Amino acid sequence: MKKNFSAGETLSQAVTYIIFILISFLVFYPLVYTVSGAFSPGNGIAAMNIVPFKDGFTVKHFTYLFTQTQYWLWFSNTLVIALWTTVLTVIISSVSAYVFSRFKFVFKKSLMMSLLILQVFPSFVGMIAIYVIILRLNLFNHLWGLILVYVAGNIPYNTWMVKSYMDTVSKNLDEAARIDGASHFRTYLTIILPVCRPIITFLAITSFTGPWMDFIFPKMILRTPEKQTLALGLFSFVSDKKNEFTNFAAGSLIIAIPFVIFFLLTQKAMIKSLGGGAVKE
Repeated sequence: MKKNFSAGETLSQAVTYIIFILISFLVFYPLVYTVSGAFSPGNGIAAMNIVPFKDGFTVKHFTYLFTQTQYWLWFSNTLVIALWTTVLTVIISSVSAYVFSRFKFVFKKSLMMSLLILQVFPSFVGMIAIYVIILRLNLFNHLWGLILVYVAGNIPYNTWMVKSYMDTVSKNLDEAARIDGASHFRTYLTIILPVCRPIITFLAITSFTGPWMDFIFPKMILRTPEKQTLALGLFSFVSDKKNEFTNFAAGSLIIAIPFVIFFLLTQKAMIKSLGGGAVKE
């Protein structure tokens, strides 16, 4: 009986390992293949070997991006959009969440329900309205027009998310601050925000990463080459008229740098905030 049990346990572990290996291969192979493409001597994806890094090693694609394209301009445009989107989303969503979480006023439930309903519909449904608003505000081909679209789209769901987290924070903290003479704004700034740092950090991460991956709204709002984002610029390498996958892979690999830096910074802040703790109801 013991031998049968041991054999069955060994078989179960072997099947588990095989499944994990297959999942890991499916997840990591596209990433490794893209990194390999960034350093591959060829241009088209059809000329690349299915085995990563078997074609050789070169940095000519990075040289091409920095010297013969407007890659740095695309990068700086996207970085500006991402930073301003993050800052405005965090400020507006956290303040709105604090108001909904801590105050009672007329139509509070109706407004919260309206935010939820707005989030249910996909952003593409309102593209005509967005087009008209951007046109009336004369923000076509301006980075601020795209920032406005992103911030407006981020507010409904993020307000709900941060508000739900703030509801778990004990109101005794607010009352203690009020007894000491703190205003509502000071209470929000010095008491609530530090306690809610984990959710604020998560909000900042998601708001920062969104603009780097979006293609549709930049395509609709930004018209000239000097206003393009990375998504638009990199897509030009793999259009119908071009098949420069290796240049596309090199540009995509560079995008990972701000993500890694931003994640390392926010990860440290999140660990500290989670370890700090606070009184919760």
